[in-house]
Amino acid sequence: MSTRVEQIRARLGAALAPSVLDVEDESHRHAKHPGARDGRGHFRVHVVSETFRGQPALARHRAVYAALGELMQTDIHALAIDARAPEEE
Repeated sequence: MSTRVEQIRARLGAALAPSVLDVEDESHRHAKHPGARDGRGHFRVHVVSETFRGQPALARHRAVYAALGELMQTDIHALAIDARAPEEE
């Protein structure tokens, strides 16, 4: 079974073909947070992709959420997103 980080990396990689993809599990920082009680995690992603060229932040975030699909309901409680086009890196 793959870890949540591996699942997130695989989905974002397949959907966005990023040149840079960093995924950090920050769940340990939120252990006492009420939202962590259900077992879902807190994550931070930094993703650079041609897909984001010319897109506003909201569209970029929606693309990330779409790529993650049901993981947003089953495995991810909170997600911090830094989504950039290559020239913004």
